[in-house]
Amino acid sequence: MYNRVRRRKVAEINVVPYIDVMLVLLIIFMVTAPLITQGVKVELPKAEAEPLDEDSKTPIVASVDAQGNYFIAEGTGKNRNVTAEQLAIEVAAQLQLDPEKPVVVNGDGAVSYDAVVQLMVLLQKAGVPSVGLMTDNPEN
Repeated sequence: MYNRVRRRKVAEINVVPYIDVMLVLLIIFMVTAPLITQGVKVELPKAEAEPLDEDSKTPIVASVDAQGNYFIAEGTGKNRNVTAEQLAIEVAAQLQLDPEKPVVVNGDGAVSYDAVVQLMVLLQKAGVPSVGLMTDNPEN
């Protein structure tokens, strides 16, 4: 007679194809995620800004007027007219002395958005990690 060898059924799932699919999806999402967030339109909330703390360090104030001229104030309150290169050099020098010193941007209401962005790019190249934006109190 025949001796039949009984085989046990294998109940394993091969997960290698699933891992390959997951890695491909991960790469696709990593590539597309930065592209999605660049063109988002946002309506900013309307609220009064909180003033800087009185015990915080005096900030470096970089300003741009309606004609595109740059100014810097180091705490004395007096704005000095400077070129773009001078502004970058002075801000970088002050941040080397005190890296925790805050930097704020003050833009004229009539200045174009591009001029404010160019000032922020100039500050970024000077080594400023983050900038604040100055606003007027709506009651004034």
